[in-house]
Amino acid sequence: MKKVACGLARVIAWFTVRATGLVFAGSALNAAAQGSVNVYNWSDYIADDTISNFQSRTGISVSYDVYDSNEVLETRMLAGRSGYDLVVPTARPFADRHVRAGLYQPLDKSLLDNYGNLDPVILQSLADIDPGNQYLLPYMWGTTGIGYNVDKVKEILGDDMPLDTWRLVFDPEIVSRLSACGVSLMDDATEVFVAARAYRGLPTDDYSSAAAQEAADVVAAARPYIRYFHSSSYISDLANGDLCVAHGYSGDVLQARDRANEADNGVNIAYAAPAEGAVVWTDVFAIPVDAPNVANAHAFLNYIMEPEVIAGVSNYVAYANANSASVSLVDDVVRNDPGIYPPAATQERFIVLQTPSDSQIRSMNRLWTRVKTGR
Repeated sequence: MKKVACGLARVIAWFTVRATGLVFAGSALNAAAQGSVNVYNWSDYIADDTISNFQSRTGISVSYDVYDSNEVLETRMLAGRSGYDLVVPTARPFADRHVRAGLYQPLDKSLLDNYGNLDPVILQSLADIDPGNQYLLPYMWGTTGIGYNVDKVKEILGDDMPLDTWRLVFDPEIVSRLSACGVSLMDDATEVFVAARAYRGLPTDDYSSAAAQEAADVVAAARPYIRYFHSSSYISDLANGDLCVAHGYSGDVLQARDRANEADNGVNIAYAAPAEGAVVWTDVFAIPVDAPNVANAHAFLNYIMEPEVIAGVSNYVAYANANSASVSLVDDVVRNDPGIYPPAATQERFIVLQTPSDSQIRSMNRLWTRVKTGR
């Protein structure tokens, strides 16, 4: 992203935030600067004891806020002066353009004794957007696919209908039959449009206006039967039986499955990486360029990279982590789950998101707004 474009984006984001009355006065800005670290992470994306254990170990106070979409994080970052010391964007396309826009500061690897625990293959996969792995520290990885209520979907579609397919959210004939029990799509233009093009068998790395329109047409055809667009609500709704099909992150769907099992409510949830191709992603930690507590941010990262700590997070959130040294410590039920650690045949169909240009993003966002509102 060019410096001029970045500056304009910052101004636009600032006026947008002011105009909509959003006041960024959360816990991150209220935390005392000394002896604290301010973390902004996805919802439901850390173990229940990670923060308390870190505080007990180090004496550093943690202010921990959450979001449910990359777009929310990006708006916050572009506005500047977020007050956060650590954020967790998805590498492509978000962290990619954030690095190019100068939003993050380099990691001080001399403060990261546990850096050697990271998976070199995953580090290498990020090297094209972060040469030398200067800015981004990989956290979790997974796929985006289909979560579904096994019993409800089979009752409606029959036992012969393949369930590892994008048809469950894009084929109007199929989605209309499932609409009574609830179908949702993520509120993410890039993810949804790429999935729509995979469903149609079209190139998934084409972000041209024509390609975006083709994807938008696919979504628009299914739009009358989509209950909502959201990137986290489907977790509880799947678990409670209030939704029967959701486009979502692998670990989120598996969390929904586990919640339903714990509640013993008779809801049977499964996850499928679509045969037409599932998006593979890596979420990364990064330190904003204006972070107030840089040393404490590194202390938190070093703690997270301890094999026992990150294995505990994977066991809790049902996502594969980027730490090679932790694999043997991950519970067998997690490590052997193909929805979390997919087999080679599934990995061969992975779709790696490319980073659209600024003009392509604007075009997709305009189409996305029209599709969501049904206009």
